[in-house]
Amino acid sequence: MTTSLPVNLKHTKDIHPDIDLPLLNELVRAERPLWSPDELHELTSAVTRELSTPLLGILQFDSRQRWWSRLALTMGVELWLLSWEPGQGTEPHDHGGASGSFTVLLGELDEEFAFPNDSVRTAQRRAGSTVAFGPNRAHMLHNGGNQQAATVHAYSPPLRPMREYRALTDFAGA
Repeated sequence: MTTSLPVNLKHTKDIHPDIDLPLLNELVRAERPLWSPDELHELTSAVTRELSTPLLGILQFDSRQRWWSRLALTMGVELWLLSWEPGQGTEPHDHGGASGSFTVLLGELDEEFAFPNDSVRTAQRRAGSTVAFGPNRAHMLHNGGNQQAATVHAYSPPLRPMREYRALTDFAGA
């Protein structure tokens, strides 16, 4: 999902044309260089809550692989829409030192997550729930149900490559 950031975006933003709406332009501020987990939490929550209709218009599902679309990109934040068919999930990964947040738009996902020097934990994330985290967290998400799911994700700083792990215990050191 990572791409390079065009130089001309230094003080501007790149917004998906199907969701280039005043509210999203207000929420995604190009001048903010770095977003905290709390600010990312508010961003994914607000986008999911206030822009659900246009998000559903963009959303696609693919039974062969997970689908995603970038919604916005600035020098400080990237925003993504992802879909999850039943059975689809990620490998254990972190976000390359970026803070992040995700809000479940549709359905539910199972999450396993870990912090350094701690045990692996599990949680079920249902529609409307939001999780925000700092740079020292790894996780994996999986749609273990029989319904489609969709999520909105934000990361700051943007465009950090994810690091994958064989298992979350490799990250946690447990």
